[in-house]
Amino acid sequence: MRVVIAEDLVLLRDGLTWLLQAHGMTVVRGVETGEELLAAAAEERPDVLIVDVRLPPTFTDEGLRAALAARRAVPGLPVLVLSQYVEQLYARELLAGGSGGIGYLLKDRVLDSAEFVEAVRRVAGGGTVMDPEVIARLLTHNAGNGAVASLSPREREVLSLMAEGRSNAAVAQQMVITERAVAKHTASIFTRLGLQPSDDDNRRVLAVLAYLNR
Repeated sequence: MRVVIAEDLVLLRDGLTWLLQAHGMTVVRGVETGEELLAAAAEERPDVLIVDVRLPPTFTDEGLRAALAARRAVPGLPVLVLSQYVEQLYARELLAGGSGGIGYLLKDRVLDSAEFVEAVRRVAGGGTVMDPEVIARLLTHNAGNGAVASLSPREREVLSLMAEGRSNAAVAQQMVITERAVAKHTASIFTRLGLQPSDDDNRRVLAVLAYLNR
């Protein structure tokens, strides 16, 4: 697996490089700026980009904007955002961007290296990995939306877990309910949101996130 890392902190970038290489991945480029990220994505065509939100020179949202531009240049390019911040505007645009793996993790909430490596693999494979705090903020931002507001507290909890990329079995385990109950909640959620149910977990998550982006 070939990886490009966009992170301006040298120690963190080197640490990520060491960790991923220790698990059999190849970090083909480590860059510091959005401009360098775009060049690396175009030249290397990696299996996944790992991107910080805030990069030089302004340290605002260069990383996310560059990730969006990279996905426009290379459709379906998997992107895993790893940051201290939730940039809601560009995060919603990135998450609702269609095909290709997507992830958004908060640095200070990544507590297990093995789980992080698994998240990288999942995104590279076309899956979705979301930190619950990111989902909570996106849902809060859209709380006034009529359809979302019409969901019951239980359905909102299921929606949040779905948006993290969890399967029905994982949702059931987290909520301590049966998979049949999760399936009923899921069907109700899609009906209320006007979305067609799907057995494909990744497409289901992206559909929900696309809706929340409206």
